[in-house]
Amino acid sequence: QVPLLESGGGLVQAGGSLRLSCAASESIFKNNDMGWYRQAPGKRLEFVARISSSGYTRYTTFAKGRFTISRDNAKNELYLQMNSLTPEDTAVYYCNAITSTPPTGWGQGTQVTVSS
Repeated sequence: QVPLLESGGGLVQAGGSLRLSCAASESIFKNNDMGWYRQAPGKRLEFVARISSSGYTRYTTFAKGRFTISRDNAKNELYLQMNSLTPEDTAVYYCNAITSTPPTGWGQGTQVTVSS
C-alpha cells in the first residue's frame, strides 16, 4: 500500500471548487493529527490546515472561511474541500501526518491549477 496518495486536483476557474482526497496507510493515519500542505512553483512548502483524530480543526489565514478539512477514520482518508479558489491557490497539494517528528516521506501530491 502506498503510504500517502493524494487525488482530486485539476484545473478550475477562479471562484470554483475542488475536493481533494488523501488515502493514507493506517500506520500514518490512525490516532494522528493529519494535515494538508501545498507548494506553489518556486515557493516553499506551506501549511494549509490540520485536523485531530477527534475532529478538531485549524486553518492558516488564507484557508480560513474557504477551505474545510475533514477525515474519515474508518477509511483512513483525509479530505480538503476548497471553495472560492483564486489563482494564488495554484500549487501541488500534499497530505501528511502531524507528529512530534518530521515526516519521513511524502506522497506525489495532487496538482491544483486555478485559472483567472
